[in-house]
Amino acid sequence: MDWTGEGYVLSVKKHGETSAIIEVFTRDRGRHLGLVRGGVSRKLRPVLQAGNKIKVEWRARLSEHLGYFTVEGVNSRAAELMQDRLSLAGLNSACAVARETLPEREPHADVFDAFEVLIANLHDKDIWPALYIQWEAGLLASMGYGLDLSRCAATGVTDNLTHVSPRSGRAVCAQAAEPYRDKLYSLPSFMQPLSRRNDITVPQCDVEDGLRLTGYFLETRIQWGVNRTLPEARERMVGMLVG
Repeated sequence: MDWTGEGYVLSVKKHGETSAIIEVFTRDRGRHLGLVRGGVSRKLRPVLQAGNKIKVEWRARLSEHLGYFTVEGVNSRAAELMQDRLSLAGLNSACAVARETLPEREPHADVFDAFEVLIANLHDKDIWPALYIQWEAGLLASMGYGLDLSRCAATGVTDNLTHVSPRSGRAVCAQAAEPYRDKLYSLPSFMQPLSRRNDITVPQCDVEDGLRLTGYFLETRIQWGVNRTLPEARERMVGMLVG
């Protein structure tokens, strides 16, 4: 059994004296683990950093085996963002969330494509927080827990959708939400289906609302099912973004 492809390093764990077990997020193979001989060497250590894109060749005698990776660096995103603590926190959070929520060896091409867009824009603080939130919302949808933001759950209207029900994950318009505002999650303007925003900068309140919204559904729909909370890397990023 063997295959080749490109993907992003999600995690690296030392194995024995010189090897490492890595998790790679690929478009066609999903989240995939493998052993890299010499993975902790001076040559490979800079390549095998979370967020870096690498070319991999995986080999194993049987498909169910852990297998071995041969790796080659494509780009070093982690090194490029090393001087920007906030962007690096976003990179680490995205890698951690993908690692903990995506099933092993199950392709999610839409999540991968959005991941690539997010990673490519982490240098731009004006837009990447919104891209990050949209990526988490897309991940929820790909896993079968998508938010229904098409119309109001109570009235059926498609405009002025301002909140989301924590029970159903469906949007609620401002009028229907008014008596229950303290029990609903605010829907950021950039996630509203009829949004007419033309400016690039996303208000701080929208970032806070979006992270709170996707975080709640990631934790209650995915993580609780496997007795886990959200990864610490995401909590650190949220703390840096919202203060």
